[in-house]
Amino acid sequence: MEGLNKHSLAKQIADQISMKILSGDLKPGDKLVEKEYADEYGISRAPIRDALYLLTAEGLVEKEARKGAVVCSYSFEEIKDILEVRNFLESLAMERIEENGVDHNFVTRMRQLANVMRSEEDVYQYTYYNHQFHLLLIEMSQSKMILDLYHRLGSSLLRVQAIAFSESGKLEKSKREHDWLTTYLEANQIREAKTLLNTHTDDVLKLYKQFHGK
Repeated sequence: MEGLNKHSLAKQIADQISMKILSGDLKPGDKLVEKEYADEYGISRAPIRDALYLLTAEGLVEKEARKGAVVCSYSFEEIKDILEVRNFLESLAMERIEENGVDHNFVTRMRQLANVMRSEEDVYQYTYYNHQFHLLLIEMSQSKMILDLYHRLGSSLLRVQAIAFSESGKLEKSKREHDWLTTYLEANQIREAKTLLNTHTDDVLKLYKQFHGK
């Protein structure tokens, strides 16, 4: 990590810790000890502290009394809020797409991603592809406001999706739904695409409800 300035070093460390959180190697409630990371990377604590600050801003890490920095855990209500905000923004994006027309350049890229996702079995990598797929949908809306709000969900949305995809059978169901969604857009069937997105989010919420006993 020589030759990196302080900000770049903190960002690189934050990205590595983020990957471990999203992949499930670091689990909710796990402690993130500055000294341990400083020893691991052979650096001072300052960049580690900055990295943890970045992760806190992204919603992946929180500070707890007596424990210090720990991986965030989400309540059912918080998960529900994240998914419902995402669903609202995607529904709004669909309305804009319906007004402006389907941009098939975006749909072509979505189809390419859907094809790649079909054979992907790694949950972390699939979550990344899934996020890129949905970003294309948001970008197709041609609304900077919708895009900016979607970006604010950031890593919290990625983490929630990674947890959902890790449940048995969820990955295969998601793959089918991305194929269907792309097919609907290719055929300019906006209403069917909107219904599928709403159903998808409801199914994820039902899954969390089942496992959390709500």
